[in-house]
Amino acid sequence: MSANTQTIGLIGTGLMGSAISDRLRSAGFRVLAWDRDAKRLAGSGAQAASDARAVARSCGRIVLSLPDSHVVGQVIGEMGDELRRGTVIVDTSTGEPEGALRCAEAMQARGGTYLEATISGSSEQLRRGEALAMVGGDEESLGRCHDIFAALGGTIVPVGGSGDAARMKLVTNLVLGLNRAALAEGLAFAEALGLDPARTAAILKASAAYSRIMDSKAEKMIQRDFRPVARLAQHAKDIDLMLRAAESGGLRLPLTEAHRDLLAKAMAAGLGDLDNSAVIEAIRKERHE
Repeated sequence: MSANTQTIGLIGTGLMGSAISDRLRSAGFRVLAWDRDAKRLAGSGAQAASDARAVARSCGRIVLSLPDSHVVGQVIGEMGDELRRGTVIVDTSTGEPEGALRCAEAMQARGGTYLEATISGSSEQLRRGEALAMVGGDEESLGRCHDIFAALGGTIVPVGGSGDAARMKLVTNLVLGLNRAALAEGLAFAEALGLDPARTAAILKASAAYSRIMDSKAEKMIQRDFRPVARLAQHAKDIDLMLRAAESGGLRLPLTEAHRDLLAKAMAAGLGDLDNSAVIEAIRKERHE
């Protein structure tokens, strides 16, 4: 069956989910989607299903883009006996490694397969085909979904078994988030010193201080353009996962603890639904206190 005759299920049509829908539809797939938020579902461009069970009834391969492991587990439970034997779940959500293991076991009990496919990159990077997918699960199922991953574009990296993609996503998000916070602090510092922020950003990009986060976030911070590409509240949730995972491994993460406190200030200031580049506003606020 060619790609343009296949229907792929999609559950979750937020920022990442809508980008996934765009990529799949651009590759010729039909997308049958469901989201509890009717407005987000309507904006995804996909065919709307009545509920998660309807998606499972119609699709042998289903992509999930959900807030956390708890919601993923709930949705798999809701699909219940509509999950046909041989169904493959491709889960792009960021969650706990233990949650991924539970979902893999639940799908195995139903005669299906669970693949983690955590995404490193923003929804806009994914929409452009520039994100990286870290895939955990068996190689046979990965091969069965090669056309889906090809449609998403970017780089595909197998990282091991169930739970390993979640672990790797927490590591990559830790470094990414700290790079973003460092950029925010540097630009706020430049402003306090009376330096031109645009010129500062250009020099940072040309120096050894460069990180790729500058390409996507520096201008947003300078212009105070906080239309969400990846929400600040979502990264705050990820930091909680990081700290719990580190604690279970007997490790303290002092920089991440400081980052958690900074994001807590941003959340208290009502910035949670804005782009994660809005973290700079929590730092700017310190100048006036």
